[in-house]
Order: sequence, then structure tokens, then C-alpha cells
Amino acid sequence: MTAQGVFITIEGIEGAGKSTAVSCVADWFSGRGREVLRTREPGGTPVAEDIRRILLTATEEELAEPTELLLMFAARAQHVARGIRPALDSGRVVVCDRFTDSSRAYQGAGRGIDPVVIESLASYAEQGVRPDLTLLLDLPVGIGIARAAARRGMIAKDRFEREAHEFFGRVRAGFLAIAEAHPRRVRVIDAAEPLDRVRLQIHAALAARFDEGEVGVHGGR
Repeated sequence: MTAQGVFITIEGIEGAGKSTAVSCVADWFSGRGREVLRTREPGGTPVAEDIRRILLTATEEELAEPTELLLMFAARAQHVARGIRPALDSGRVVVCDRFTDSSRAYQGAGRGIDPVVIESLASYAEQGVRPDLTLLLDLPVGIGIARAAARRGMIAKDRFEREAHEFFGRVRAGFLAIAEAHPRRVRVIDAAEPLDRVRLQIHAALAARFDEGEVGVHGGR
């Protein structure tokens, strides 16, 4: 009998430690004998990765806000259809660095795009595939920006990293509003804590949800 697929998303502002959290979650499930797909957004398939390069590369021609939003959902639609859904259907655990909550926070709260537009696009692009659990790595904007700069070193900032402190403040507030509205799906992790304590928080959130045998059907809000 094929195990039921599980969809976990990792969210947060720049410098929150999402890549480390993806590895932590993947290792937790692998240790329980589950096959895991690690992926990211925008990206996750060859076509979606091409769109990612357009979205993140700073050029002389600035992307219009509707263009940015539509490209995000174009990449997501491809990712769901050719990456996430097939993995879930085969019984794998999918751990994704960002998903639609990032569009709600960055393009919605950050850019001020109408949530009705975002939710309409989400419904079409996701085709019913939604996270069973979302881990929101929360930390003050100043700490996140400093960590992102230290990680980046001499590498040039991408389009989003060039945004002002105030923009990321709106994004963080947007993420926290999502967590408040969907407490069953979204677990807030204090990402300002030392790494070992962040791992403990993640393990506790996973155990509370999945060691009890509570596995969703990719429709949690």
C-alpha cells in the first residue's frame, strides 16, 4: 500500500533560514522511512527555474507588479503540475521552500496587490494542491537582512533583496496575519533563536502533527 503524500511548506522573510529548515524537515521524514522531495519556489522544474531567473535578476527594465505576480503563478502552476502533484500522488513527502503564502505576503502585503486577484490565481494554479503544514520562520526584519547579507557575501543582491526595510516589514506582517488566520496549518517558528533551538521547534511542530497520525489531504488553509 502506497503511503499518503505529505506537503510541507517553509515560509519567511529573507535570512530566516528556510534552506536549513527544509533540510531539517526532510531529514526528520527520511529518518522515519519516507521518501522526500526537496524543492523551491519560484522554481522546482526546468521551466519554472527559467521563470525564476527572470523574477530574481535585476535588469534595466523593471518588472511591473502585475507581471511579477503573473510570473510567480506561472512558475507555480508548472511546479504543481510537473513536480509537486506527481510526487504527492506517488506517496512522497514534498518539502518546499516557499509556496503561495509568499505571494500573499510579498505581492499582497508587500506590493499591495488586491488579495482577491491573488486568491483567484492561487485557485487556478494550485489545482487543489495545498500544504498539509506550513512552518513560518519568523524573525525581526533587521536580523533577517543582516543574516542574508552575511550569507550572500560578495554576491550581488537579487531583485527582492534590494527592497527597502519597510517593504520587508510589510511582508513579515503579512506572514504573521496568515499564521493568525490559519492556526491549524501554520506553525510559527522563532527563527531568531540559535540553530539548535530552531531545530527543536521544527521537530516539535512535526511531531505534534504527524506522530499523532494526522496527515492532511493537501487542502488545509
